[in-house]
Amino acid sequence: MFNLSRYFSTVSFILIVLAAGVLGPFYRQLSVQQITELAESRNVAMAQVFENSLRSPLDNLMTASVGRDADFLRQSGEAVQLKENVVALMRNTAVIRVKIYNRLGITVFSSDPSQIGESKLDNAGFRSAMNGAVASDLTHRNSIDTFEGIRADVDVLASYIPVMAKDRSIEGVFELYQDVTPFMVQLQRSLWWVTAGVFIVFALLYLMQYVVVRRAQRILEDQEGRIVAARDTLEIQVEARTEELKRTNTHLQGEIAERRQAESKLNYLAYHDPLTGLANRRCFIERLESSLQEAGQHDQRLAVLFIDLDQFKQVNDSLGHGVGDELLISVGARLSEHVRLIDMLSRLGGDEFICLMEAVRTEEEVAILAREILGAFDTPFLLGEHELFLSASIGISLFPSDGSSVLDLMRNADTAMYRAKDVGRGQFHFYTPEMTRDAKDRIRMENLLRRALDNGEFSVHLQPQVDTQNEKLVGAEALVRWNSPELGLVMPSRFIPLAEDSGIIIPLGNWVLWETCRQVMQWRQSGFDLPQVSVNLSVKQLERPEFFDALSGILEETGMDAASLKLELTESVVMGVGDACTVLQRLRGLGISLALDDFGTGYSSLSYLKMLPVQQLKIDRSFVMGIGTNSGDEAIIRTVMELAKSLNFEVVAEGVETAEQAAFLAQLGCQQLQGFLHGRAVAPAEFRARWSALP
Repeated sequence: MFNLSRYFSTVSFILIVLAAGVLGPFYRQLSVQQITELAESRNVAMAQVFENSLRSPLDNLMTASVGRDADFLRQSGEAVQLKENVVALMRNTAVIRVKIYNRLGITVFSSDPSQIGESKLDNAGFRSAMNGAVASDLTHRNSIDTFEGIRADVDVLASYIPVMAKDRSIEGVFELYQDVTPFMVQLQRSLWWVTAGVFIVFALLYLMQYVVVRRAQRILEDQEGRIVAARDTLEIQVEARTEELKRTNTHLQGEIAERRQAESKLNYLAYHDPLTGLANRRCFIERLESSLQEAGQHDQRLAVLFIDLDQFKQVNDSLGHGVGDELLISVGARLSEHVRLIDMLSRLGGDEFICLMEAVRTEEEVAILAREILGAFDTPFLLGEHELFLSASIGISLFPSDGSSVLDLMRNADTAMYRAKDVGRGQFHFYTPEMTRDAKDRIRMENLLRRALDNGEFSVHLQPQVDTQNEKLVGAEALVRWNSPELGLVMPSRFIPLAEDSGIIIPLGNWVLWETCRQVMQWRQSGFDLPQVSVNLSVKQLERPEFFDALSGILEETGMDAASLKLELTESVVMGVGDACTVLQRLRGLGISLALDDFGTGYSSLSYLKMLPVQQLKIDRSFVMGIGTNSGDEAIIRTVMELAKSLNFEVVAEGVETAEQAAFLAQLGCQQLQGFLHGRAVAPAEFRARWSALP
């Protein structure tokens, strides 16, 4: 068994020795460096003292030294005077020797007269000082001649320091010897203490870790014994079990067969849709990944067709999920008949199917397959007593032009499918990069739209509705405007469809109702009376049961009387609401007027129209624009006017911009006009300023 204690002891001892071998010299080197820097700074300070105190004799000596021999320099009066002054200055200091060199490197002064006249021109310290830098050298001397005599065993720091003239030029060099023996002794003493401390700490740490490792070694030895015993026991049990298995071999074969059957069933369920029997999402993704690798290696193209059933939700809502499941099974079976054997059809979930087409040569081949799939929905689906007509929208992405990964191809095919739905249901559409940009712009606008209501970015503008005969103000239509900090002024034609799709139209529509009623009541309290105001309604609002409670709450909170409020609905909104007559009767029960907006552009039948509790028809501006230029538009307007008279409906014409249009409509009996002729939709303040000034 691996001996942990012996291994730890050896490795730890080696590491401790290495650590001590590194830390000791490092600490000593650092300390010596600090002592050197301190002593050097003291030498520089003493040199400055010399220079300040002995400037005159020093200058005289430098001048007199030019061209003189050593004997002259030793016996000159300047040298004698300088030595006396230096000895006086150095008394009781750590400086034990002083030398002075002229620019030529000649020793012009030394506390040891025997050294006067020597040349130091080749000395590295002298040359460094002549270049303006201080150079120092720490040495140990067995003996040295000082001011006070011979000293033995001395640690000396010798510093070469430049001597500056009055013009800041270097005229010579000081060499000062400083006794640093006390510092070195203290360093040696500290080094021993540090060494002892480190040794004690490492020893204690070593002992503590050794105790832990020794304990671990014992635990491992104990576990080894248990494992050996368990192994022996297990071998006995295995032998016994082997004999038992031999006796029950026939039974085991049956168990193995059942297990394989269960595994086969689980594997099938893991890769197939349990409802339709088609491949599921997981199976499709794995197949597509494999096909992408193969197509990339052989430079082939493939296509992904994303198939979504149109208005399948209505089948579930009206006939129940049981019929919906039967319909999905029939759709899967019918689609399988139109997909080639080499391709793959899968159900992703819900009413979404997806098809992989391999070895694509041209886009036309993909288009042919898409048309065949759409053609599968030409005949109705017979489910018991139900005959159901269904259509589908298909989005197509191609490899490698539309993406190189599973995620990109599926996402882009899904994006193309939504474009096919926008263009018209029951169609197919190839993916283009512009679709992704449009989708990103749509997501960004939706995010901005969601926060716009909380940030107060919406406002209500009003467009006047005037009496055709006397041009007096009889009402106004409230129109929402969005001024986004990021997008600027956004027209309703851009954000209203997005609000419809995202559900934001519910809180936005309620806010427009509340703000409009509040504004009208504020005007009335201040003396300006707007007879009636119109607000557009969305089908999403009418579908919500809580809308009627919200509307009643708005009227009660603002104090608005129901007779002054008119709600406008398009023909498509009316036809899109289940049991529209009942819903509109509830609104009439509150006392609210109802108008059918954009009349003539929808698809409501006249028999259905006469049952609606509507009081007003609004002629769409597309017909009004044709007055005077398009006889067909004029004929439609005449027909609408006759219909309104027969049903006792009031008529409002939208988009009236010219006096000729107004005259034509007045002649036919149109009661109200709305359009640029009498004013655009403006902010409440401008609207009041315009109409309160009129008699």
